[in-house]
Amino acid sequence: MIVSNVNLETVCGITSRLPENTLPEFAFAGRSNVGKSSLINVLMNRKSYARTSAQPGKTQTINFYNIDGRLYFVDLPGYGYAKVSMQAREKWGKMIERYLKKSRQLKKIFLLVDIRHKPSANDVQMYEWIVYQGFQPVVVATKLDKINRSQTAKQQKQIRETLGMAAGTVLIPFSAETRQGRDELWELMEQDLEEQE
Repeated sequence: MIVSNVNLETVCGITSRLPENTLPEFAFAGRSNVGKSSLINVLMNRKSYARTSAQPGKTQTINFYNIDGRLYFVDLPGYGYAKVSMQAREKWGKMIERYLKKSRQLKKIFLLVDIRHKPSANDVQMYEWIVYQGFQPVVVATKLDKINRSQTAKQQKQIRETLGMAAGTVLIPFSAETRQGRDELWELMEQDLEEQE
């Protein structure tokens, strides 16, 4: 997929009204520091359009990126960062919940987890909650370049078991460094776009 035009079209804070978009939306969820901005930049073929932050927990808004006037990438706030107050975390949770419940155009949710570690309690909660909302998330195991190839299968198995992934749920290992996994992610989105047309 060649991306020509990218536009950060809407930024929604806690009190903002969600946009009523008419194009298909693909949402990205994951804990702070899992590499969400890096993944979105690789998919958009941009170096640093989605801002990567040295401070985890910085993204406190839902960002809607218009991609070539065909679809939206929806960057959800990172969760699970300890230094963020409980009150702020609850507000983000409500904001994400409101989006997942109200969006009429949401086609797929990509849940990012770090392939190096066992998914956290927050990851498990998010996975279960996405399923409860009626979606089957695509799990993206980020930071693939940080482990040895020989560990990949073992780490993927651990992710599947910890999240309690249903049979048939897609898990894609991904590296922002090598771009491995980019084409597979785009293929999944293209399938949804074709069904829409």
